[in-house]
Amino acid sequence: MALKCGIVGLPNVGKSTLFNCLSNAKAQSANFPFCTIEPNVGVTTVPDDRLNKLTELVKPQNVQPTTVEIVDIAGLVKGASTGEGLGNKFLANIRECDAVLHVLRCFDDPNVVHVDGSVNPVRDKEIIDIELQLKDLETVDSRIAKVQRAAGTGDKDAKKQFELLQRIKEGLISGKSVRAIEMDETEKALVKDFQLLTSKPVMYICNVDEGSVVKGNAHVEKVRAAVADEQAEILVIGAAIEADIAELETYEERQMFLEEMGLDAPGVAKLIRAAYKLLNLSTYFTAGVKEVRAWTIPTGATAPEAAGVIHTDFQKGFIRVEVIGYDDYVHFGSEQAVKEAGKMRVEGKEYIVKDGDIMHFRFNV
Repeated sequence: MALKCGIVGLPNVGKSTLFNCLSNAKAQSANFPFCTIEPNVGVTTVPDDRLNKLTELVKPQNVQPTTVEIVDIAGLVKGASTGEGLGNKFLANIRECDAVLHVLRCFDDPNVVHVDGSVNPVRDKEIIDIELQLKDLETVDSRIAKVQRAAGTGDKDAKKQFELLQRIKEGLISGKSVRAIEMDETEKALVKDFQLLTSKPVMYICNVDEGSVVKGNAHVEKVRAAVADEQAEILVIGAAIEADIAELETYEERQMFLEEMGLDAPGVAKLIRAAYKLLNLSTYFTAGVKEVRAWTIPTGATAPEAAGVIHTDFQKGFIRVEVIGYDDYVHFGSEQAVKEAGKMRVEGKEYIVKDGDIMHFRFNV
């Protein structure tokens, strides 16, 4: 399944630098607002040590990791919800994304201008929040107008939608993003159809200077305090440092650089893993001499649903699945050894796939 994350933030907070590190594309990164006029789209592989280990054991002809699509959305400004700074187009780009990566400038540098004249990540966050909430309010008002008459005639579905939309409107007016409004599972399903910007899961990325990349700084602590009630993911990254890491030729050079900085992994690798967690996604594997491949599924997916990620025919004609736990595969060293040890399981349609399962589907079409 495709995963699409949109990088948002005010101009000059480090979005394009981070995008360059994440993707195969090369966005312009310049010291002025709107250096990214059209949304840049790049694709990056999801780092997974388990895939590397399976490749080492199986020695396949081909290896296929999962990927994430990254969209670098031009810097939003005050008034974006009413079209300021090409705002309408940028907001439409956010609507197409599954998750929002909100970059906040948490570094001081007189050589990099700030669109509002000073560094204040909490103020920057609130500017973006307000613009997205205002756009959602516009969408909600439009939907209320459409369902209100049907709700008044006694249409039960329309009445549910109308009541939910009214509650969402009240929340938005009070300054709440949609994701912070309490809803049951049925209501959450309805909200997905509304395509509201502030209903999307968000991760706040604090872009810091080199000296703050390990422990953060005062700016980061202010962000933590500001989002404490949101239950949002916060990640501290030095985009400039990530750019330096990306320039290094070999794995050994990158590891030496990380050790010198006191880091255990590149920030972009942590970001992609955190994006998976944010969207409640899991990975399963298929492993054979022709190919070892990682597949992305929603956490809690059944075996037939997981099969459908490979091909819809696999789901329609699902019979059973042979499952090997990742730890068992690594412990015994091969599929044959796992079978001989009696550790391969045969599961049916009700099986809930576990993260890291190695699976072989049996189906009939």
